[in-house]
Amino acid sequence: MTALERETITARLAAGAVEYRLEGDGPQTVVIFHGGHMRAGLALGEEVFTTSGHQVLAPSRPGYGRTPLSTATTPAAFADVTAQLCRDLGIGRVAAVVGISAGGRTALTMAARHPHLVGRVILQSAVGFAPWPGDRRTRLGGRLMFNARVEAATWAAVRLVTRTAPRAGLRLLLRDLSTRPVSRVMAGLSEHDQAELLALFTLMRSGGGFVNDMLPVPDCARQVTQPALVIATRTDRSVPFTHAESLAATIPRAELVESRADGHMIWFAPDYPAITGKIKDFLATV
Repeated sequence: MTALERETITARLAAGAVEYRLEGDGPQTVVIFHGGHMRAGLALGEEVFTTSGHQVLAPSRPGYGRTPLSTATTPAAFADVTAQLCRDLGIGRVAAVVGISAGGRTALTMAARHPHLVGRVILQSAVGFAPWPGDRRTRLGGRLMFNARVEAATWAAVRLVTRTAPRAGLRLLLRDLSTRPVSRVMAGLSEHDQAELLALFTLMRSGGGFVNDMLPVPDCARQVTQPALVIATRTDRSVPFTHAESLAATIPRAELVESRADGHMIWFAPDYPAITGKIKDFLATV
């Protein structure tokens, strides 16, 4: 098990199995909905919450890890499942739901459906309610490469390339995450960051979750009444900045924070410490 991997638990709820991780001993809980190709056992950018005294609850979204797609096929259904998981764990109030990338829609849907449970919303490089991916060719490619029948082979190929030619493999993977030249993106990453990204990419799997993430979802942004922090960068090729702009314009109490990251992975940008300060201030605001 690597430093990125964490132990998880599988709960058996009425709707089905839910894999989750519960870490930290703070008095308040933050629920994190991971992005595509991720799962509860992979931690990314969580230090801002644990170091500010929050407990982290990270469930694997349906189709990822050990949460089968049959547990909940829509963000609305999984929002209800997560609310039930909170009740079973004795969590009566969530300080914030965090939606990362493709997990953004689930975070927003949970906030809209369970306003008594959710205090705030934090979105990081999050997919909104516009069609995603935005062009038909990318959607078709995603369904071809990451459907449940072939995704294991796709990720096996990724691991082979990153093991035999790490820098070339990382350049290939980063190309789809940034609108900037990949040479500039690589130059902005330290050796440590490059190694961490390579380790993360080699641990990713899509299961049945990623193709499900690309399906249309009812737009509930106007029903999100909680304060929301929308964090995104204009150089994100994976989730265009227009998603963040639309969410910030539609959610009644939203603030848009523009990252200076060179692409989708905002946690590896030089300005991320400043953004963590924004997040901590946001969580501390009464």
